[in-house]
Amino acid sequence: MKFTEYSFGSIRIDDTKYDRDVVVDRGEVRKRKKGPSKALRTDYGHTPLSNAEDIPWTCRRLVIGTGAGGSLPVMPEVEEEARRREVKLVVVPTAQAIDALNKGMKDTNAVLHLTC
Repeated sequence: MKFTEYSFGSIRIDDTKYDRDVVVDRGEVRKRKKGPSKALRTDYGHTPLSNAEDIPWTCRRLVIGTGAGGSLPVMPEVEEEARRREVKLVVVPTAQAIDALNKGMKDTNAVLHLTC
């Protein structure tokens, strides 16, 4: 997979442009369904990434792009689940996440927040 043309609110993955948060799960791209985490928005000022979402755990490394300014909160329960599953968690602003993904996708999944 090749990640290009990232700018606030959009990204191109291979030949397809996306204008919303995405999840990359074993080479397949899908929309991030953050609805299950929305109840936590008032606590964080932003809808966080929580275990209530369908996180793509079938991997050895999970890259989480936290947005242009790194504003996506990642719940401690996600970090605990990664440790329990022995999945290396990489939590960085989305531009850095894309750099990491373009260096290698072997046994890697991702959650990419495309705005803030």
